[in-house]
Amino acid sequence: MDTIEEIIINVQEIEPRLRHLTIFQTFDRLKIGESLIIHNNHDPRPVYFQLMHIRGEVFSWEYLQEGPQWWDVKVTKNADVPVKSEDSKDVVIDVPSIEPRLKHATIFQTFNNLKQGESLIIHNNHDPKPVFYQLMDLRGNIFSWEYLKQGPDWWDIKVTRVVPMIPMEEGRLIINVPALEPSVKHATIFHVFENMNPNESFIIHNDHDPKPLFYQLQTKHGDTFTWDYIQQGPHWYDIMVTIKVPAAGENQKIILDLPTIDASRKDESIIKMFDDLEPGESFVLHNNEDYPQTYQLLKERYGNMFTMEYLRKGPQWWDILIAKKSIEQLTPAPSKNEKGDIVIDVPSLEPRLKHPTIFKTFDQLQPGESLIIHNDHDPKPLYYQLKSERGDVFTWNYLQNGPQWWDIKVTRLGTESNETLGEIVAKDLRKAEVFKKYGIDFCCGGKKTVRQICLEKGLDPIVIEKELQQVVQGGNATSTHNFNEWNPDFLADYIVNIHHSYVRKYLPEIMGYAIKVAQVHGDRHNELREIKELVEEVRDEMMEHMVDEENILFPMVKEIVNAKKLNIQLSFGKNKFSEIVMNTEEEHDHVGRAMEKIRALSDNYSIPSDACTSYKLLYKMLEEFENDLFTHIHLENNILFPKAIEIEKTLP
Repeated sequence: MDTIEEIIINVQEIEPRLRHLTIFQTFDRLKIGESLIIHNNHDPRPVYFQLMHIRGEVFSWEYLQEGPQWWDVKVTKNADVPVKSEDSKDVVIDVPSIEPRLKHATIFQTFNNLKQGESLIIHNNHDPKPVFYQLMDLRGNIFSWEYLKQGPDWWDIKVTRVVPMIPMEEGRLIINVPALEPSVKHATIFHVFENMNPNESFIIHNDHDPKPLFYQLQTKHGDTFTWDYIQQGPHWYDIMVTIKVPAAGENQKIILDLPTIDASRKDESIIKMFDDLEPGESFVLHNNEDYPQTYQLLKERYGNMFTMEYLRKGPQWWDILIAKKSIEQLTPAPSKNEKGDIVIDVPSLEPRLKHPTIFKTFDQLQPGESLIIHNDHDPKPLYYQLKSERGDVFTWNYLQNGPQWWDIKVTRLGTESNETLGEIVAKDLRKAEVFKKYGIDFCCGGKKTVRQICLEKGLDPIVIEKELQQVVQGGNATSTHNFNEWNPDFLADYIVNIHHSYVRKYLPEIMGYAIKVAQVHGDRHNELREIKELVEEVRDEMMEHMVDEENILFPMVKEIVNAKKLNIQLSFGKNKFSEIVMNTEEEHDHVGRAMEKIRALSDNYSIPSDACTSYKLLYKMLEEFENDLFTHIHLENNILFPKAIEIEKTLP
């Protein structure tokens, strides 16, 4: 293999994110005079510019075949750069000898090629401290920075890679955590995570459950990944971490990865991506070079309907945020008639904005308020759409019914629902997310109606009702268990196996973090001491509470179910279960109030700027515990206990 003069790289056989890296690494291994051939389904000209940018004029570029189906390019190495120092294996980069526009790029590319423990030396005529900050920003805490010489004429800095490059195993990255140095374990995992593309995954292999790492990743990167246990003890834990495909939303952006798209389809792909956006949505154009023609492309086609903002400008990657303006930005403010009703002049609106404008305006109405739809034809289809998506929460009255103009008065109604919060969630657990969003207690406060709780909290019941309806319209009914259909005895076992196990596993860990954080940060954040006391209170009460449920209450549930099947009397007498349930629900109330205090003291688990990792983990774990507790108490208060009581009433 040492005598191979020409290596053929079939680009299409390589994973997109690894294509450029493979070409660069292969080029670096060439000796002077040796060549590689790039075989691709389109002109790889961008590689030429990138190679020239990073390596300089040390190669020749010769087309052997130029389309139309395949391109073959012969790249021959003519010189070596950079060189090794005479007395070590470290790469020495003589910065003053490099063309200014190539200096940082050369340093970064050289660093990328380092293995764990390898170093490069930056030799410069001034302190290159800005490179340190740029390297930290783009690569993270995966290197050390050591001054060998500090002026006055020359600076020598030794940069050493401390996080290893992880090899692929069977096409997937597997991080064998016990094999890593303790000081680089978390840094290695974070580095791999942050260099993954959407829909890619890697496996964490460890000798214990790395659950705290889950909270760390969630704290830093939010809900951008999935965490799936492949093996869960007792000796080894394997977790597959998968990067989610970004979706349009407030905190997530769709990414158009331009280097993966055929050159002839790049502009077409940008246009399609923009066309698919809803008003107010955006996407990120990600490319390995600037793509300035984007502005003119969009300007000619869409006028002033978009905005552009550079998020990153090289040296290796360019990211451009492209946003479609919102309806408010694109449409004039609606007028009002003499009665104060909002009038929407539909013919004056751009066709694609007509329905979104009407829906947006309707959603902003208060109960009793109206809007007037003024149109040149009967908008009856809109009536059915509005009813389908918003429900029976409006009236539709024709003020003028043609032949030239139609005026329809749409009035928003109030809501009248006698169902309790507990009954609503019992029928569809997905609706609990709506209540959680607005801080509505559907567990301990589950006997109140939507209107009652909205009146107490100053919320708009129409908004709540609409979102509850949207949960149903969104489908995905199989995404949660239908607990309301389960037999009480089976549900009791489920609560023990899932929720009691969760409490016993994580509440002691939360207690440990609460003590630690209160000790370290309690002087600056007095609320942490009270939070620690409340966590201790919840822990003591829950541990005793669960023992009582498992030894007394749940066996009674099973006896009630069995007595119903056999039509026999209960050993503990009638109505005894109902009495115990009342005491149990009081305990639920006490724990629920304690968690409400914790949420209030933590300002809805808001993490302060001086929070350490343990501080962040504590709040994340508390929030997760609260969510589990909500479901836990709901299953008992709103489903298990009422069902068992109803059965108890029918027994002899």
